[in-house]
Amino acid sequence: MPTRATRLFSRLTPSTERTLADVLRTERAGGILLLIGTVAALVLANSPLHELYESVRDFVIGPHALHLDLSVEAWAKDGLLAIFFFVVGLELKREIVVGELRRPSTAIVPIVAAIGGMAVPALLYVALNLAEGGSLKGWAVPTATDIAFAIAVLAVVGKWLPNALRAFLLTLAVVDDLLAIIIIAVFFSSDLNFLWLAVSAVLIVGFGLVIRKGWTSPFLLVPIAFAAWAFMHASGVHATIAGVALGMMVPAVARKGEKHSLAEHWEHLWRPVSAGFAVPVFALFAAGVAISADAISEVIASPVAHGVVVGLVIGKPLGIVLATFLVATFTNAQLDRGLSWWDVTGMGFLAGIGFTVSLLIGDLAFGGENADVVKLSVLTASVLAAALGAGLLGFRDRFYRRLYERRSTPVPLPANRMAKPEDLAKSVGVDPDEVGVDEHPRADH
Repeated sequence: MPTRATRLFSRLTPSTERTLADVLRTERAGGILLLIGTVAALVLANSPLHELYESVRDFVIGPHALHLDLSVEAWAKDGLLAIFFFVVGLELKREIVVGELRRPSTAIVPIVAAIGGMAVPALLYVALNLAEGGSLKGWAVPTATDIAFAIAVLAVVGKWLPNALRAFLLTLAVVDDLLAIIIIAVFFSSDLNFLWLAVSAVLIVGFGLVIRKGWTSPFLLVPIAFAAWAFMHASGVHATIAGVALGMMVPAVARKGEKHSLAEHWEHLWRPVSAGFAVPVFALFAAGVAISADAISEVIASPVAHGVVVGLVIGKPLGIVLATFLVATFTNAQLDRGLSWWDVTGMGFLAGIGFTVSLLIGDLAFGGENADVVKLSVLTASVLAAALGAGLLGFRDRFYRRLYERRSTPVPLPANRMAKPEDLAKSVGVDPDEVGVDEHPRADH
């Protein structure tokens, strides 16, 4: 008896649907605030207020004795982004324990797609910079996806797209974040102090043990978390790694008598802080770059910029589509009925919006060197990827809207004949074999 083929991007479980809706609502607003922060940074950096903006950005605050005398920009990069990565850690824990990543059958596609979506951009960057004599330091810059921006674009143009595609983008972004975390921890840690790293690790484990004892008072947990972050910062490992590790310590299974797990509750609590405050403020201080004719000429001539733009705009969708196609070719899996590879390609373009983590990795890779070039190239690539993804998914969204509307309209048939799926497919104007019995409702019912 032949084995039934697995459907890629098939319908979601009710629990995943609820989680998806919650994430979409928060990330849409976060994407808008992120855009506002980015525009504000560019306006301030290119206005008569640029000296005030730079003085605030470079103002140093914090105790020197604890190695925390950091600039406002560094606090935003190392401190506020730790909140972002804490939410990432919570999301990773939940996805691995009870979410889409707990089953190999559903986890394989976003994992392989994320790996392809990071490997191909890195290879394109390296190839271009080897050919043009550029710097290989930025190979990891075009590997990251900014989910807040991607979701904001998707919310505008993709109201009728299948929810499974949206979930694919979110799950892929979670795996993408995990791989970016590994890259930051392995390749961008220097002058390691193993004593401080060990102290941070002990505090992180202690954070988890305290939670499992049922002691969840913020007056206890926040000081432990801050101390773990501070010692991680002093150790030479990027401090945002502490945020991820703390998030992974939170239980993702509801205890007896609880409706939701602590990881789900805290993710719901902290995601608005991350998407609505931490990331936009980071953008306000990280995206400020002076745009001039000389700066644009430098970007046009820079191999680093070529690698970043090509990696994000071409490498991301190419890697994601190629990896997904290989899964569909060499496993017992097919695209869900009614979906097209154009849908996957559109999602791949949106994954090429690599703003937040790309800027962070660019700063870690180059420091002050090539800073403006990296910022402008990431901004340019993200705008191009967003435009291409929005155009393609907008076209597909209109297709799904027509399909939904026509499915809602009864097909006129003779009185002695019952409606069949092939009749409905023909009335919509598509191949009957490409339309299944499952409908693809919009996410915003």
